[in-house]
Amino acid sequence: MLTTVDVREIYTRCSAEFATRVHSVNGRWDAPTPLPGWDVGKLVNHIVSEERWTPPLFAGSTIDEIGSRFDGDLLGDDPLHAFDDAAAAALAAVRDPGALQRTVHLSFGPHPGREYALQLAADHLVHAVDLARALRLDDAVDAEAAEAIRDWFIPMENTYREMGAIGPRVDVPAGAGPQAQLLSMMGRTP
Repeated sequence: MLTTVDVREIYTRCSAEFATRVHSVNGRWDAPTPLPGWDVGKLVNHIVSEERWTPPLFAGSTIDEIGSRFDGDLLGDDPLHAFDDAAAAALAAVRDPGALQRTVHLSFGPHPGREYALQLAADHLVHAVDLARALRLDDAVDAEAAEAIRDWFIPMENTYREMGAIGPRVDVPAGAGPQAQLLSMMGRTP
């Protein structure tokens, strides 16, 4: 399926899923999330940090060149503005002509831009569910995006687990939909 997936479109949809939840925070930045030790503010800051990294990485910068400039609190006094600004910059970087064909220098080595965009999309989509659950909102996400990310993640699952990036797989019933399957692969209860 991924040979026909429009990666830019999938990234856009996954980013929008997360953005919808961020714009529903309504001051609940201290609310706990399903992620141990992370409140809503820390979760959103995590995504903002990733989004701040996105433009320079797609532009060819290395991890060492970027350094620590995106460490710490990136939300400041206006978290929604900080998020919107970072999300727009990341989206522009992913949608830039040729971005998906470029080599991106990640902490675990060089990878095609297409692969990096799918990694980012997956993080946005799964954390949209985490954020929805923290805010007690509907956690259903775009089914086509969930299916595309699930299909991309199938061969990546064991590598992510070995790196400690995800928890143990959670069992799901036979016939579970793409979102439930993806969440279980990511170590979350569907």
